[in-house]
Amino acid sequence: MEKRQIKEKIYWLGAIDWDRRLFDSLIPLPDGTSYNAYLIKGSEKTALLDTVDPPMEDTLMDQLRGVEKIDYIISHHAEQDHSGTISRVLEKFPGAKVVVTPKAKGMLMDLLRLDEDVFSPAEDGDVLSLGDKTVKFIHTPWVHWPETMVTYLEEDRILFSCDFFGSHIATSDLFVTDPGRVYEAAKRYFAEIMMPFGKVIAKNLEKLKPYDIDMIAPSHGQIYDQPGWIMDAYDQWVNGAPKNLVVLPFVSMHGSTRQMVDHLASALTDQGVRVELFNLPVTDIGKLAMSLVDAATIVVGTPTVLAGPHPMAAYAAFLANALRPKAKFLSIIGSYGWGGKTVETLASMTGNLKVEIIDPVLCKGLASESDFKALDDMAAAIAKKHKDLDLT
Repeated sequence: MEKRQIKEKIYWLGAIDWDRRLFDSLIPLPDGTSYNAYLIKGSEKTALLDTVDPPMEDTLMDQLRGVEKIDYIISHHAEQDHSGTISRVLEKFPGAKVVVTPKAKGMLMDLLRLDEDVFSPAEDGDVLSLGDKTVKFIHTPWVHWPETMVTYLEEDRILFSCDFFGSHIATSDLFVTDPGRVYEAAKRYFAEIMMPFGKVIAKNLEKLKPYDIDMIAPSHGQIYDQPGWIMDAYDQWVNGAPKNLVVLPFVSMHGSTRQMVDHLASALTDQGVRVELFNLPVTDIGKLAMSLVDAATIVVGTPTVLAGPHPMAAYAAFLANALRPKAKFLSIIGSYGWGGKTVETLASMTGNLKVEIIDPVLCKGLASESDFKALDDMAAAIAKKHKDLDLT
């Protein structure tokens, strides 16, 4: 695909990765992704903003045919899907300077073995003139690495946001045409990548408020030509209260834990609490992460395996602990054969969660009437706690 004009003298470049289904050998990509770079041709200087993942470098280099000179390569983020083709671009444009945050300079020297003299570090708030185009660099640390920044094009009021506001979608549409689809993809992206840094992202959102932003051009996904709704969504995801929602990831080996899960889900529904179940052996982990953005309560369902939780339940607990959602309450349900330390093990894995623990319900073998009564009591307790917080 050839480069595409966004506005006068501003172009999208990059690659659409229709086939990629896993990112970082970890994150599911059901809709593929894109690696977006941008070209700004000022009256005096030309800047390339970011590059592409190295397997796609030939696509970017083809798009740069006919570009006589690049004066600046603005690197917002050192991760290779954005920076990995910088060396190749420097081979074609050896006089270009790589504009980065001071922290990114050291990281790119380590990751790409670039010489120190190719860099031009930018402090927070620095401005660079391209002639009739002016770019301003805004440091946005921990979105989602410590060295990240965004670029604001003053004359056209475009925010080049790198991973901020991104979404993993492969599409031929340059701009957002289906906000519902993009909302879901952006929420998945936020949940999997940004949620652990929610507090600092809230500060970075505040940092952007003084700017008039007519367009957001991220490094993954489509360009927002009506960016207000995605900025509002981020504000809700990081600053809003959790929802009246219980997220229940579970695994069952012989059916007894599943029986408890189904009973609790029914009891919660009867209490007016929304429930989302995730059967871990077949779950899209991205969907689980998305639900954690809104969850007020997390209940892990697990049988006992070798005196501890099932490994898939342990992974779900590890994931929630790593993502640090806004959940307020946590509990465990499940069955065991002869004993174990399931509760203690899972509790030790969730120290990052600032939650109140609701008494777990574990039964020996199949659940009895008293066990089902305990699950009913758990549902009632969760409903009351959600009501006390006025969750909707």
